[in-house]
Amino acid sequence: MIWVIGEVDGKKYKEPFSKGILSRSLNVADIGIERAHKIASDIESYLIDENVTEISNQDLSKLILNHLNKIDSTIAVKYQNLRSLRISKKPLIILIGGASGVGTSSMAFELANRLRLKNLISTDMIREVMRKIVSKELSPVIHKSSFDAYQSIRIPSISVDSVIEGFISHVDVVNVGIEAIIERSVKEGISTIIEGVHVVPGFIRKDLMDNNNIIMFTLTVEDEEAHKQRFYSRCRQPWVKRSLERYMDNFDTIRKTQNFLVDQAKINNTCVINNIDINVTIDIMVNEVLNKFGGEDNVE
Repeated sequence: MIWVIGEVDGKKYKEPFSKGILSRSLNVADIGIERAHKIASDIESYLIDENVTEISNQDLSKLILNHLNKIDSTIAVKYQNLRSLRISKKPLIILIGGASGVGTSSMAFELANRLRLKNLISTDMIREVMRKIVSKELSPVIHKSSFDAYQSIRIPSISVDSVIEGFISHVDVVNVGIEAIIERSVKEGISTIIEGVHVVPGFIRKDLMDNNNIIMFTLTVEDEEAHKQRFYSRCRQPWVKRSLERYMDNFDTIRKTQNFLVDQAKINNTCVINNIDINVTIDIMVNEVLNKFGGEDNVE
């Protein structure tokens, strides 16, 4: 048995070395499952050959890094960034926005699995909580969907498209809850992914977004027909209670909100991803996260 020695709040602990856990960690660095398993097995064989029964987390990381550098320096950098991200005292907060039907929920789930993050929050859930707190009479806009919120605007503006005006009003209300979750995550040191149509570049307070451990993505589906097909796929699931007809009736307004989101992303230098291939999208997001946050702390 090989034991890995770690330390939490000045107290040492030990846990058995697991090549399964190591291979999953390596796979986050975009190595590939088979290659990651082979590298993990090689590390285990080396430790056994050297009669190592105990090794510190830091020494194990150095050993893995040296091994990766011999294979591929690019992979070594990704692993080092991932390791830095893991040991960082700052929470990682990822915001994923996009119009209805572009796949923010699916991508958030996949990214959480890839980065092994446990806290995943949908802005739709935030909106539902706020609906219980705020009456329809007090805030009719929150009781609509993001794409038809314009119907609740009492006095439409003559200078702003009504669909966008309704969308902005809808987002403004939900944004209060989003900011509260970000504040709590930063304060408590809890890494969190927040996803949904209400995550709009430029709408979250600047003092929060200035935290260098927060990153935002805007997902799109540029092709209109492909976007429509997403709704067909979503609504055919037996557990989904949403009406396909309602989405199709409002498809043009949904596309308007997407255009607005993309414009906001460009203005605020937010990463925009055309979400066609799941694997490509996840790889882009993981690389963005590792490049931005992984290098902040050096592996000891």
